[in-house]
Amino acid sequence: MRRVVVTGLGCISPVGNSVEETWNAIAGGKSGVATISYYDPTPFKVKYAAEVKNFDASKYMDSKSARKMARYSKYAVSAAKQALDDAGLTDNKEVLDKASVFLGVGIGGFEVTESSMKSYFESNFTRMSPMTVPMLIPNEGAANISIEFGLHGATHTIATACASGTDAIGDALDHIRCGRSDVVLAGGAESTQNGFANLGFNILQALSTKWENEPSKASRPFDKQRDGFVMGEGGTILVLEEYEHAKARGAHIYAELLGYGASSDGYHLTAPNPDGIIGGRCMTLAMQDAGIKPEDVQYYNAHGTSTHLNDSGETKMLHMAFGEAAKKLHISSTKSMTGHCLGNAGSLEALVCIKALENNFVPPTINLDEVDVEGGCDLDYTPNKGLDTALKIAMSANFGFGGHNGCLVFAKI
Repeated sequence: MRRVVVTGLGCISPVGNSVEETWNAIAGGKSGVATISYYDPTPFKVKYAAEVKNFDASKYMDSKSARKMARYSKYAVSAAKQALDDAGLTDNKEVLDKASVFLGVGIGGFEVTESSMKSYFESNFTRMSPMTVPMLIPNEGAANISIEFGLHGATHTIATACASGTDAIGDALDHIRCGRSDVVLAGGAESTQNGFANLGFNILQALSTKWENEPSKASRPFDKQRDGFVMGEGGTILVLEEYEHAKARGAHIYAELLGYGASSDGYHLTAPNPDGIIGGRCMTLAMQDAGIKPEDVQYYNAHGTSTHLNDSGETKMLHMAFGEAAKKLHISSTKSMTGHCLGNAGSLEALVCIKALENNFVPPTINLDEVDVEGGCDLDYTPNKGLDTALKIAMSANFGFGGHNGCLVFAKI
């Protein structure tokens, strides 16, 4: 089987507009959650989010291109530019010509949907931007990466809700293994920072609402006072490359992508199956694919959304997949700082795993003041302070609306 390694990283996140900024903030326990600034939150019950800050698209694309992109697509293209630069591939037209793109997107250009519907109704059904459809469709992000950088391999969009970024990386792994590509840009992008999404998710009773006066404390996975997730946004891209191809061109290798597992709950449109059996299966499948045992894993980046159903259910999954080894596992939910970035969540958290391995450091779960042991959260979630420790293998998993479950395994090389 062809081996797959990571040779480039790019990231736009609520805590930084580069990989370095993002990792330093996460390692230091810095929250990216604040009062909403993209629109007036006054009419809404939810008044805070984890927004990207001080983002300048002109650093990554010309103004003509930017005007034709939804916000999530700008994040995707910007992260791709960073990743290609990092991998030393920006000017390698021979490699880029054959390279592929696998992008996870949960929703797409949601702010475009909102503004276009407003124009549609206010004009008595006669007016909207001619770019409405090209900007809002979910495949636009992957397509723009292909267009901007001249990538002529497969260009795929994976939409599995909050597991989208994870599944995109997993599908890219298989694509390289079977020989269809030597290089794939894989990751996720999302931006649902608008009033339409605010109300939509809050009506589902999914969002945190009670921390208006202290927004930075709102995302608190596994904590007894958690009351819902905080919406995040951003884009993350990994350059995945066949090992011998990377070696031949002298590429810097961050880590090896060892395995991927996926499963489907087949249970409910929005709620995970509370017994955790099928979610745990995707973790077991990922470890089997990687050829490792549960005791080989030192760090697990949790989906950890700060909702009651997820945090207790995910803990059950870990007990099922890891058995006794779950008690020794270092776990953290970096959503406590970045919020829940939806289609970008899995790709951002994969990047965190890679940086954790590189730095031998387990980032913290902030705002974890009282672990909800009574609610079924009984493992080591690295509360409030990160941990220096030797790491060889790290995993991350994500679980999306509709019962989509995905898990990735990374290792030092």
